[in-house]
Amino acid sequence: MKSIIEYFNKVKSWYEINHKDLYTAGIIFLVGMAGFGLGRLSVLWPQKEPLRIITDNQDTVTGSKEITTQKSAAAVSSKGKYIASKSGTSYHYPWCPGALKIKEENKIWFQTKEEAESRGYKPAGNCEGL
Repeated sequence: MKSIIEYFNKVKSWYEINHKDLYTAGIIFLVGMAGFGLGRLSVLWPQKEPLRIITDNQDTVTGSKEITTQKSAAAVSSKGKYIASKSGTSYHYPWCPGALKIKEENKIWFQTKEEAESRGYKPAGNCEGL
């Protein structure tokens, strides 16, 4: 019958030969367990509500939160398709960042680009598509 010391020495010599492989296998195991744990945790995270987008051509897209895009709301405006400031030099689409900063009392509306340009306004550089 072998003694415990002999088994210990046998395991110790095997460990000295294979310690790098054991280290690598341990890292792979821990990474796998961490990934599995994160996957299981994702089941517990609350589900996000889908968005409901209202556009010009379509009433709604499925979902429960409602977002009316400034682009579609402004495009329906009876005032015009382009906007400029009384004191400015550029015209914008109503949903562009520059147009959103114009105070209501300073807004000038145009139906066409030509109308805005004939009044001395140029297309805004930060308004995509002008």
